[in-house]
Amino acid sequence: MAIRNRLDAYLVPGKHIHLIGIGGVSMRPLGLVLRGMGMTVTGSDMNSSVSTDELIAKGIEVHIGHNAENIEGADCIIRTAAAHNDNPEIAAARALGIPVFERAQAWGVIMREYKNAICISGTHGKTTTTSMITHIFMEAQRDPTVMLGGYLPLLHAGHRVGNGDTIIMESCEYCDSFLNFYPTIAIVNNIEADHLDYFKDLEAVERSFRKFAGLVPRTGYVIANGDDENTVRTLADLHYISFGIDPKNDIHAEKLSADLRSFDVICFGKLYCHVQLNVYGRHNVYNALAAAAAAYVMSVDGEAVSRGLASFYGAGRRMEHKGTYHGAEVYDDYAHHPGELKSLIDAVKTMGYQRIILAFQPHTYTRTKALFDDFVEQLRRVDVAVLAEIYAARESNKIGISSADLAAKIEGSVFFETLPEVAAYLKSIARDGDIILTVGAGDIYKAGEMLLK
Repeated sequence: MAIRNRLDAYLVPGKHIHLIGIGGVSMRPLGLVLRGMGMTVTGSDMNSSVSTDELIAKGIEVHIGHNAENIEGADCIIRTAAAHNDNPEIAAARALGIPVFERAQAWGVIMREYKNAICISGTHGKTTTTSMITHIFMEAQRDPTVMLGGYLPLLHAGHRVGNGDTIIMESCEYCDSFLNFYPTIAIVNNIEADHLDYFKDLEAVERSFRKFAGLVPRTGYVIANGDDENTVRTLADLHYISFGIDPKNDIHAEKLSADLRSFDVICFGKLYCHVQLNVYGRHNVYNALAAAAAAYVMSVDGEAVSRGLASFYGAGRRMEHKGTYHGAEVYDDYAHHPGELKSLIDAVKTMGYQRIILAFQPHTYTRTKALFDDFVEQLRRVDVAVLAEIYAARESNKIGISSADLAAKIEGSVFFETLPEVAAYLKSIARDGDIILTVGAGDIYKAGEMLLK
């Protein structure tokens, strides 16, 4: 607790906080929230981007590139998980005795200011479920503070600073970061083996989720997917509210339509609300049930849940429609795990297209190697698989693996080293009746944008 207590002392008006990696998806809103709380905020990032431009436009000093002099005058440093101890700004802070904290610790401190902290976890579906809950709570006029791992059109951003008593927070297991949080409501969507560059195996992942659920006080709620075998096993000795399609769950779907977009939500045997979704797929039924469960325990009116979910058309990079090329519809999706690919392909197969063309960019070498056969199994299910080279993210290729290795196992697939080559190939084969999907957590979306240009 000592570190957290020390960070509490720094996150007060008048202090100067320096953020390393300030352009990141969770760091940028952190900078804006801290500034809103009365602190002086500066930051640095390796590259300029739309995010850094926005921060500069809002009066925050941002340095491009990491240099020791950037931290001048700072009372403490908050770093992104990608900034290691050899970073010149971290090294300088240590030499000067300036304390260095993690991003997740800062969000944990902020969370304690709220009566209600809804934390959404799971290997898949975090961003969509967080977005759905945001739509519901905005519809119910609860004025929430929101932190998302993506872009939500409703907010014109990935975050929101509200004046209500509730914070809605996407909560990631990578590096155990969600163990820094203080949830009053913890949602566990599902649990699978992922982030195997950090976790040893599925058991280690499950231990982390078990600890996360254990953070909820007696007065709070754990809400978990009762249809997911790994989740049920992980939380076996905890009391939780279960959701799912199976009617054995505390909160479940009834009268589910053939296209899986219309259903009733039953809470403890009583009709809570009717849902009409504008997003496809079985996975989105689960996301909506999790969102409805959070609303139910927070005494949100069922009508607000119906309206909130009906107004949700997806978050950025979650089955996001980008445009039409030569009669082919172009979509982009963030799926980067075989489980997410399966959900995506299952959903797309219900949409009635003649051909599914899927351009996939694997994310990290360790994930590609660890889940290689599962990726092959899913990519064989589409009509045309186009493989882009692996997106390195935080890694270097010590394994000697390539997307070409995946392509070699998938009949009829093609592999390209660069995104312009991917875009040119998509352009050459696109025709009326196709759906073209650019898929992955890296920059594969640029291939779709090149195509549409």
